[in-house]
Formats: sequence, structure tokens, C-alpha cells
Amino acid sequence: MSISFRFLDIVDILVIAFLLYHIILLIKDTPAVQLIKGLVILFISSFIAEQLGLRTIGWLLKGAMAMMVVALPIIFQPEIRRGLLKMGRRSFFINTSFLHREDDKKIEQLINGLVMVIPMLSAKRKGALVVLEREVGLKEILETGIILNSEFSPELLYSIFMPDSPLHDGAVIIRGNKIIAANCILPLSERKDINKSLGTRHRAALGLSEQTDALVVVVSEETGNVSVALDGKITRPLEPQGLKKLLVHLYKPKIISEYNF
Repeated sequence: MSISFRFLDIVDILVIAFLLYHIILLIKDTPAVQLIKGLVILFISSFIAEQLGLRTIGWLLKGAMAMMVVALPIIFQPEIRRGLLKMGRRSFFINTSFLHREDDKKIEQLINGLVMVIPMLSAKRKGALVVLEREVGLKEILETGIILNSEFSPELLYSIFMPDSPLHDGAVIIRGNKIIAANCILPLSERKDINKSLGTRHRAALGLSEQTDALVVVVSEETGNVSVALDGKITRPLEPQGLKKLLVHLYKPKIISEYNF
């Protein structure tokens, strides 16, 4: 028996492989991995029960699998949302910087300003939430805060998070080289596997990163530790050099060579 492949068959296989690869990247290091393991165990158990003639157990397992088909969109809602957001971004196919229209000098000033003021807030244990808007707009989040639309400066950002400032609660939103709004409310993550040591700021940062492609910098009021939430994952604690390297990579990959790490 001869097996022949058409050109379209090869394209079909490559497209499926491409999609599976990105799905694996999407769910890597998330609770979805454990859920998929559970589904695999359920499928194998159903197959074994069928082979052994265990009709009642097989019937129950098949019923459970049918229910899971309905429940999957609900269970994987955060992952599906992030996946659709990534598909809508150019960087899903091509690695692009989200400030490609900004002048390199402004980008450098913004990065240096953030790397200067974040450690200052950390040293004084002043809680802070700084959101860097990327390709997904944050209009709904902006509407919960006070619109500033001011040029970024380390001094302004630092003063916002001082306890006597009326804007120190909530998050600051930065778009390009401007502080667009302050005192903004972020959605809290509903994940159950979050470390108990993480407070409301971290849950808010994680929640926004699950729903958008924004990068959120968190300064803990209790410990002074700096964390970064991105794509539903949180990295902590982060030293100033690590924060600078991450910001340079996200804002303008081509200027990484200008810095010595």
C-alpha cells in the first residue's frame, strides 16, 4: 500500500504543529497543566474500564468526560483569553517592540527613571503599582482612576506614591513616555494557587496581566520587594539590574547592546 502526501497535507501538519506549540507555551507553568493531566488520567481510566468490561465505571467516566467538554471553556477561561489576546497582537507571529514609534532617547529616559524610582520606593517600603501599557488598550482601567496625561518624570512618579498624596492608592498607568492616569483600580486574580504571602497589590497585578499584555511592577509595602507580573506570571523578588534588563528587552530589544549587564 502506497502512502502519498499532497502539499496541502504538509501545510496542514505544519499549521497544527505551530498551533500546538503556542498552546503549550501558553499553558506552561499554569494550573492548566495539572487540569490537562487530570483529563488524560480520566481518558486512560475510561479506556481501561472499557477493555476490562467494567460497564458501570466506564459509564460514569464517560459521563464525567462529557461534562468536562462543557466545563472546559469555563475552566480554561484565563488561558483562552490570553491566547486570543496574543493572537490579536502582531508579536504572536513576529517579535515587535510595543514602543516602536517612540524615540530611543525617550525610551532610555523612561527606563532609567523607572529603575531609579522603583528602588527608592522599595528602600522606603512605599507600596506601589506601576502599569506599563503595551498593545492591548487599558481604557476600562483608566476610567477607574484620575487622568493626568503628564510627561513621565521620576519625581512625579515618586510623589504619587507618597502616603500624603491623594493618588497613592491604586495603580499608575504609563503609556509611551507619559503617566496617563493614577489611582486606578485593577482586577484581582481569581486563581486559587497564588502564594498566600502575596497581598492585594500582587493579586491585582497578576489579575491585570492575566487579562491584558500589560507589564505591572509591584513594590511591596510590607517587605519592600519588587515584583513584575506579565502574561499571568509573577517574578519576585527582582533586583534593579534584573528590572532594567527586563524593561530594555520589552521596550526596545535593539538597544539591549547599549547596556552592560
